[in-house]
Formats: sequence, structure tokens, C-alpha cells
Amino acid sequence: MNTRSKILARSQLTLRLGEHRKKCQRIVLANGCFDVLHAGHVRYLEAARQAGDLLVVAINSDSSTRKLKGPGRPILAEADRAELVAALSVVNYVLVFEELDVRSLLDELRPDIHAKGTDYTVETVPERDEAERLGIRVAIVGDPKYHSTRGLIERIRHSGYG
Repeated sequence: MNTRSKILARSQLTLRLGEHRKKCQRIVLANGCFDVLHAGHVRYLEAARQAGDLLVVAINSDSSTRKLKGPGRPILAEADRAELVAALSVVNYVLVFEELDVRSLLDELRPDIHAKGTDYTVETVPERDEAERLGIRVAIVGDPKYHSTRGLIERIRHSGYG
């Protein structure tokens, strides 16, 4: 599958996921800003994909990333972030979303599993209540949080390259 063809609008993705449901495939939703892709992101997405049959990654828009991460962010534009994530072989579909969390996406897309990174616990997942209401399992996946975009940006700035 062509990288860009993995990036879909919400309405397109909803239809495509319906086709996968007819095949009884378990859908996993992961989300994040993915501002500067690093090894922690890759490990999170690989682990999320292992939790089901296909992986949908919801990427925060530029405006929601700015609200979540503050001034100077995102470093990369949403279209570039979406394309980088879509290029990963473990990712089946990517969409960009405007909200600050994925509550509405859980309701709209109805994945079987909502995967979050190890910087969360099941109790601290912001969308936990919505996932529970919809019967969506929350899974904490990936390696310990030793990588962060913020830390990477700081190292670049202090190295004399930034």
C-alpha cells in the first residue's frame, strides 16, 4: 500500500473500518502528536499493532499539538507527521484530528482496543471513561518511557545544531 493512501479523512476511515469488521478483524487505535518521530514512537506503535489485527493511528493536528505542547510546537507540520507515521509498516491507517483527546474518535470509529503508551496507566488514560462506556479495551503498550520528543528537542538545541 502506498504511504499516502494510508492517510484518510474520518468519513473514509469509518467506511474502510466497516470492511475490516466484516472480516472480524480486531481494530486498534493509537494516538499522539508524533512531532519528531523517535524510537519510543516506533516501539509504541509496534506494540499497539501486536494487540490486534490492524492499527489506526490518530495524529493531533497542528492546532491541537500547539495547545497540548505549547509555543514552538509542532516542529513538523501535520501532513509531514502523518506521512512519516503512515510509512511505518505496522501502521494500516492514519488520520489527523483536531480535538485534544480521542473521545469522539472512540465513539465514531469504535475500535476494539485503545492503545496508550507507558507514560499512562489504565487509570490515567484521559479517554478511559468513554472507552469503558463503549466496551473498548484500553491497553498500555510499548517500552518504558525513556524517549521523549521534548527531551530530543532539548538535546538538539544544546548540541549546537539547533
